Amino acid sequence: MSKVLNDFLTPQLAALREQGLYNEIDSIQGPNGAKVKIHDKELINLSSNNYLGFSNDARLKEKAIEATKEYGVGAGAVRTINGTMTIHDELEKRIAEFKHTEAAIAFQSGFNCNMGAISAVMTKKDAIISDELNHASIIDGCRLSGAKVIRARHQDMDHLRELAKEATESGQYEKVMYICDGVFSMDGDVAKLPEIVEIAEEFGLITYVDDAHGSGVMGNGAGTVKHFGLSDKIDFQIGTLSKAIGVVGGYVAGSKQLIDWLKVRARPFLFSTSLTPSSAAACIEAINIMENEPETIEKLWNNGKYLKAGLKDLSFDIGHSETPITPCIIGDENLTQKFSRRLLEEGVYAKSIVFPTVPKGTGRVRNMPTAAHTKEMLDEVLKVYAKVGRELNVIS
Repeated sequence: MSKVLNDFLTPQLAALREQGLYNEIDSIQGPNGAKVKIHDKELINLSSNNYLGFSNDARLKEKAIEATKEYGVGAGAVRTINGTMTIHDELEKRIAEFKHTEAAIAFQSGFNCNMGAISAVMTKKDAIISDELNHASIIDGCRLSGAKVIRARHQDMDHLRELAKEATESGQYEKVMYICDGVFSMDGDVAKLPEIVEIAEEFGLITYVDDAHGSGVMGNGAGTVKHFGLSDKIDFQIGTLSKAIGVVGGYVAGSKQLIDWLKVRARPFLFSTSLTPSSAAACIEAINIMENEPETIEKLWNNGKYLKAGLKDLSFDIGHSETPITPCIIGDENLTQKFSRRLLEEGVYAKSIVFPTVPKGTGRVRNMPTAAHTKEMLDEVLKVYAKVGRELNVIS
């Protein structure tokens, strides 16, 4: 390593560790399910975004194996050369049906969706109004576009209206877009889409909703936009295939004209090899199961409500989540890290979330009950939380 690089990295890493901002990465021995094995110890897993328990579902695995045998292990090229297989066409058609849009385009990840879709439409001649708590991939996609980025206070509709009026009436921009998450992943609150659409229509804003944490959860699985009955009002619906779907990848759903444009201008789509055939097949099966077995989504919500009620009864600060996402807000970063480590020692795997994922001073343990958890598991979690919370003086 060069001396210059070493002189940069050594103090920076030391500072992160001292401030409680350095997260250790644990390796899971086996599948990512309701329970996981780490360092040969079985733990109740509350750190996964595997909302519906699909990542190790036997039906998805079987479809993945069948597709591998038929198509091979990889697509062999980017989509625009000869990396588009019939399984990719089938997946995009299925996503569009699922999201109630004219068309859809699949990417290699949800992060790639935001990097590619925003910069394919917005330019340095435009402006983007972005909720201040939007996901990092949205922030990076906005930066890549070169557009003027205007931060809106979180879920503040009066501020959004003020910013929309100012931006559109200034005459400085060719286009103005508003971007937000459908469900905010660290707090679990839901975007105020009816009010957002009203403001967007008044001022002619392009609407863009990243529903990574809403798809498979809200709207009977079809997402936050469908939950509010606004499928024909939102221009961009972004989703991931790695959370509720349980596999890997991402997508943009919208009008056929929009998707046609992204297929010739979204750089991650143009310059990255396609999703593996096995991934595409498994995603299709997950969507089919969601639509045919709504009780899976219902169980996810029931488990979320159960855990929330239990933590609230113990006097933990669980914020204002409107979804199964259940933050336990500790505040101090070092205490948050210690709290998470003690949970692990007691058999509960719930990772600490600190800056830069959340603002400084709002460190939390993010709990994600899934459809695969049993009530017995959640009761054990609450028992451990009570013990560790009192031990560390987080609760009395």
